[in-house]
Amino acid sequence: MSSSTSLNDEIRELDAAADEARDADPSAARKKAMDLLARREHSAGELRQKLERAGFVRDAAEAAIAGLTRDGLQSDERYVEAFVQSRVRQGKGPVRIRADLRARGAVAGTVDAALAAAATDWETLARSVREQKFGLGRPADFKEKARQMRFLQYRGFEAEHIAAAFDGASDDP
Repeated sequence: MSSSTSLNDEIRELDAAADEARDADPSAARKKAMDLLARREHSAGELRQKLERAGFVRDAAEAAIAGLTRDGLQSDERYVEAFVQSRVRQGKGPVRIRADLRARGAVAGTVDAALAAAATDWETLARSVREQKFGLGRPADFKEKARQMRFLQYRGFEAEHIAAAFDGASDDP
Protein backbone atom coordinates (compact mmCIF):
# COMPACT_ATOMS: atom_id res chain seq x y z
CA MET A 1 0.00 0.00 0.00
CA SER A 2 2.81 2.37 0.81
CA SER A 3 4.39 1.81 -2.63
CA SER A 4 1.13 2.81 -4.41
CA THR A 5 0.79 5.85 -2.18
CA SER A 6 4.34 6.94 -2.92
CA LEU A 7 3.76 6.26 -6.63
CA ASN A 8 0.63 8.45 -6.60
CA ASP A 9 2.55 11.19 -4.79
CA GLU A 10 5.33 10.96 -7.34
CA ILE A 11 2.83 11.22 -10.23
CA ARG A 12 1.19 14.26 -8.63
CA GLU A 13 4.58 15.92 -8.22
CA LEU A 14 5.45 15.26 -11.88
CA ASP A 15 2.07 16.66 -13.00
CA ALA A 16 2.61 19.75 -10.86
CA ALA A 17 6.09 20.25 -12.31
CA ALA A 18 4.72 19.92 -15.85
CA ASP A 19 1.98 22.46 -15.09
CA GLU A 20 4.52 24.89 -13.66
CA ALA A 21 6.72 24.51 -16.73
CA ARG A 22 3.75 25.15 -19.04
CA ASP A 23 2.63 28.14 -16.98
CA ALA A 24 6.06 29.76 -17.41
CA ASP A 25 6.33 28.94 -21.14
CA PRO A 26 5.82 32.01 -23.36
CA SER A 27 5.08 29.83 -26.42
CA ALA A 28 2.21 28.08 -24.58
CA ALA A 29 0.93 31.49 -23.47
CA ARG A 30 1.19 32.72 -27.07
CA LYS A 31 -0.84 29.75 -28.32
CA LYS A 32 -3.54 30.42 -25.72
CA ALA A 33 -3.57 34.14 -26.61
CA MET A 34 -3.86 33.31 -30.32
CA ASP A 35 -6.83 31.06 -29.53
CA LEU A 36 -8.47 34.01 -27.76
CA LEU A 37 -7.67 36.42 -30.60
CA ALA A 38 -9.12 34.01 -33.15
CA ARG A 39 -12.55 34.56 -31.57
CA ARG A 40 -12.44 38.38 -31.34
CA GLU A 41 -10.09 41.32 -30.85
CA HIS A 42 -8.71 41.74 -27.32
CA SER A 43 -6.77 44.56 -25.73
CA ALA A 44 -3.36 43.77 -24.30
CA GLY A 45 -4.78 44.22 -20.80
CA GLU A 46 -7.63 41.78 -21.45
CA LEU A 47 -5.22 39.19 -22.84
CA ARG A 48 -2.94 39.59 -19.82
CA GLN A 49 -5.86 39.05 -17.41
CA LYS A 50 -7.15 36.02 -19.30
CA LEU A 51 -3.72 34.42 -19.54
CA GLU A 52 -3.06 34.96 -15.85
CA ARG A 53 -6.49 33.49 -15.00
CA ALA A 54 -5.52 30.49 -17.15
CA GLY A 55 -2.51 30.02 -14.87
CA PHE A 56 0.31 31.60 -16.86
CA VAL A 57 2.88 33.61 -14.94
CA ARG A 58 2.99 37.34 -15.68
CA ASP A 59 6.38 37.20 -17.44
CA ALA A 60 5.18 34.49 -19.87
CA ALA A 61 1.96 36.39 -20.55
CA GLU A 62 3.84 39.66 -21.15
CA ALA A 63 6.32 37.98 -23.50
CA ALA A 64 3.51 36.34 -25.48
CA ILE A 65 1.55 39.61 -25.79
CA ALA A 66 4.65 41.57 -26.80
CA GLY A 67 5.36 39.03 -29.55
CA LEU A 68 1.77 39.10 -30.81
CA THR A 69 1.79 42.90 -30.86
CA ARG A 70 5.13 42.97 -32.68
CA ASP A 71 3.75 40.50 -35.26
CA GLY A 72 0.61 42.60 -35.76
CA LEU A 73 -1.72 39.92 -34.41
CA GLN A 74 -2.78 42.02 -31.42
CA SER A 75 -3.51 45.72 -31.63
CA ASP A 76 -5.11 47.94 -29.02
CA GLU A 77 -6.10 50.41 -31.75
CA ARG A 78 -7.86 47.69 -33.74
CA TYR A 79 -9.56 46.45 -30.56
CA VAL A 80 -10.85 49.94 -29.71
CA GLU A 81 -12.12 50.53 -33.27
CA ALA A 82 -14.00 47.21 -33.28
CA PHE A 83 -15.41 47.93 -29.82
CA VAL A 84 -16.64 51.39 -30.84
CA GLN A 85 -18.32 50.03 -33.98
CA SER A 86 -19.97 47.26 -31.98
CA ARG A 87 -21.36 49.66 -29.37
CA VAL A 88 -22.59 52.13 -32.00
CA ARG A 89 -24.53 49.27 -33.64
CA GLN A 90 -26.04 48.56 -30.20
CA GLY A 91 -27.22 52.17 -29.94
CA LYS A 92 -24.77 53.30 -27.25
CA GLY A 93 -23.58 56.89 -26.99
CA PRO A 94 -20.03 58.25 -26.75
CA VAL A 95 -20.08 58.74 -22.97
CA ARG A 96 -20.98 55.10 -22.36
CA ILE A 97 -18.52 53.82 -24.95
CA ARG A 98 -15.71 55.91 -23.47
CA ALA A 99 -16.51 54.67 -19.94
CA ASP A 100 -16.70 51.03 -21.04
CA LEU A 101 -13.33 51.28 -22.79
CA ARG A 102 -11.75 53.07 -19.83
CA ALA A 103 -12.94 50.21 -17.60
CA ARG A 104 -11.22 47.79 -19.99
CA GLY A 105 -7.94 49.68 -19.76
CA ALA A 106 -7.94 51.43 -23.13
CA VAL A 107 -5.81 54.55 -23.56
CA ALA A 108 -7.86 57.77 -23.72
CA GLY A 109 -6.16 59.06 -26.89
CA THR A 110 -6.89 55.84 -28.72
CA VAL A 111 -10.53 55.97 -27.64
CA ASP A 112 -10.97 59.58 -28.74
CA ALA A 113 -9.39 58.82 -32.12
CA ALA A 114 -11.66 55.80 -32.64
CA LEU A 115 -14.77 57.79 -31.69
CA ALA A 116 -13.80 60.52 -34.17
CA ALA A 117 -13.02 57.95 -36.88
CA ALA A 118 -16.43 56.33 -36.37
CA ALA A 119 -17.94 59.50 -37.88
CA THR A 120 -21.24 58.79 -36.15
CA ASP A 121 -24.02 61.36 -36.09
CA TRP A 122 -24.75 61.01 -32.37
CA GLU A 123 -27.88 63.14 -32.51
CA THR A 124 -29.42 60.99 -35.23
CA LEU A 125 -28.43 57.84 -33.34
CA ALA A 126 -29.99 59.18 -30.12
CA ARG A 127 -33.20 60.00 -32.00
CA SER A 128 -33.26 56.55 -33.58
CA VAL A 129 -32.70 54.83 -30.23
CA ARG A 130 -35.46 56.89 -28.59
CA GLU A 131 -37.92 56.20 -31.41
CA GLN A 132 -37.11 52.49 -31.41
CA LYS A 133 -37.77 52.25 -27.67
CA PHE A 134 -40.63 54.73 -27.22
CA GLY A 135 -42.14 55.32 -30.68
CA LEU A 136 -42.34 58.39 -32.92
CA GLY A 137 -44.65 60.53 -30.78
CA ARG A 138 -43.63 63.15 -28.28
CA PRO A 139 -43.79 62.21 -24.60
CA ALA A 140 -47.25 62.87 -23.14
CA ASP A 141 -45.98 64.78 -20.10
CA PHE A 142 -42.84 65.94 -18.34
CA LYS A 143 -42.59 62.73 -16.30
CA GLU A 144 -42.52 60.62 -19.46
CA LYS A 145 -40.01 62.95 -21.13
CA ALA A 146 -37.75 62.73 -18.06
CA ARG A 147 -37.96 58.93 -18.19
CA GLN A 148 -36.95 58.90 -21.85
CA MET A 149 -34.14 61.37 -21.19
CA ARG A 150 -32.80 59.18 -18.36
CA PHE A 151 -32.88 56.21 -20.70
CA LEU A 152 -30.80 58.08 -23.29
CA GLN A 153 -28.43 59.32 -20.61
CA TYR A 154 -27.95 55.75 -19.38
CA ARG A 155 -27.20 54.74 -22.96
CA GLY A 156 -24.36 57.26 -22.91
CA PHE A 157 -25.61 60.21 -24.92
CA GLU A 158 -24.60 63.77 -24.08
CA ALA A 159 -27.12 66.52 -23.25
CA GLU A 160 -27.15 68.00 -26.77
CA HIS A 161 -27.71 64.56 -28.30
CA ILE A 162 -30.61 63.95 -25.94
CA ALA A 163 -32.16 67.32 -26.72
CA ALA A 164 -31.88 66.63 -30.44
CA ALA A 165 -33.57 63.27 -29.98
CA PHE A 166 -36.80 65.09 -29.14
CA ASP A 167 -36.60 67.57 -32.03
CA GLY A 168 -38.90 66.65 -34.86
CA ALA A 169 -40.91 64.12 -32.85
CA SER A 170 -44.54 64.25 -33.86
CA ASP A 171 -47.15 65.56 -31.46
CA ASP A 172 -49.23 62.45 -31.99
CA PRO A 173 -48.63 59.81 -29.30
